Amino acid sequence: MRRAVERIVSDAEIAAAQISVAIVDDPTIAKLHQQFLDDREPTDVLSFLLERSPEGLEGEVVTSAETAERCAPRYGCTAADELLRYVIHGTLHLVGYNDTTPRKRAVMKNREDTYLKQC
Repeated sequence: MRRAVERIVSDAEIAAAQISVAIVDDPTIAKLHQQFLDDREPTDVLSFLLERSPEGLEGEVVTSAETAERCAPRYGCTAADELLRYVIHGTLHLVGYNDTTPRKRAVMKNREDTYLKQC
């Protein structure tokens, strides 16, 4: 996970970054999801951009191990690979990617796949 986060930050040409990654259970991520996005359901990953400046980036990625375990069979991968995808996805959000349109979603999915293969 650390290697994936470091590669994403490096590829985004961000000189300095402090990104924390928290792996939590579904009740914890559901509580955060409710608090920040007004949705009571558990989700796979949340990212929080705390600061972005010319000096660097600070952010947090929170992801659910239980969601990864539950969803992995649907995608034909291991829970560890699914969890890594969530961390990659959250980190991509921190460096500026978004998935608000079908085209942007496709670009982001392509980047996720690239980083998964590298790691």
